[in-house]
Amino acid sequence: MPVSLHLSSPVRAALDQHQPIVALESTLITHGLPRPVNLEVARRLEALVRETGATPATIAILAGELYAGLEPDQLERLANTDNVRKVSRRDLPIVTAQQGHGATTVAATMWVAAQAGIKVFATGGIGGVHRGQPFDVSADLPELAQTSVVVVCAGAKAILDLPLTLEWLETHGVPVLGFGTDTFPAFYSRSSSLPVDARCNTAEEAARIIRAKFELGLPGGVLIGVPIPEEYAVANEDIEPAILQALKMAEAENVRGKAMTPFLLKHVSELTAGESQKANIALLENNARVAAQIARALTT
Repeated sequence: MPVSLHLSSPVRAALDQHQPIVALESTLITHGLPRPVNLEVARRLEALVRETGATPATIAILAGELYAGLEPDQLERLANTDNVRKVSRRDLPIVTAQQGHGATTVAATMWVAAQAGIKVFATGGIGGVHRGQPFDVSADLPELAQTSVVVVCAGAKAILDLPLTLEWLETHGVPVLGFGTDTFPAFYSRSSSLPVDARCNTAEEAARIIRAKFELGLPGGVLIGVPIPEEYAVANEDIEPAILQALKMAEAENVRGKAMTPFLLKHVSELTAGESQKANIALLENNARVAAQIARALTT
């Protein structure tokens, strides 16, 4: 474990006692949701993990130090601090050396979770291959191919090229499971119509496949797609025009790199009069519950 990685008391106790833990990312707090909703959702996700029988471990960087599990005052400070750097794997040495504040993406959260010995991570949607830019591949994908952490999500973000994203994962040996579904979820929508590698109807079924992968010694993680609750889902035909318009806006403003996803999510939310944000929060909450169930199944 890196010297600069601090575990909260509940996370350390859960590790020592081999109790279930769920890692949570922090970019949704600093880059994904506006204030004060960001802090409310962060607290709610931690509470849901606890209510489902696991220990939450929100992961972030504060003053150059890595944290797996934040104290309430640290979580509040992160949610209300400006200019927090969005941190992927490549940014970890920069932010720690410069003693900055950082919010971890899927890739960085996976890496820190693995260093801490945390096997399950809940997020909203993973990054992937960008539309019209097949060589623009999120660092989340190679992290899934090399870091042995289970990622529970609502699929890849709908602003991405989902078929190419799944092709990339297949090529690099990442199993994609559907939780209660035969098709890969499409973030705001329940289905992309693209098949998953296997369907699991319970946390125990998912745990059996996860254990088999780790016991075989295969490197990399497992991706579990959980459809957004039906009452909050947005039909593909309703969300797609907003996504296309936001993509045009990004091109007009020359938005690139790590700024792309926050830009698109913000403008899709505006173009849908906040409906996409409601959906985003609902799927985050649902994923946290499912991740806690799977973490529990893995410890029994």
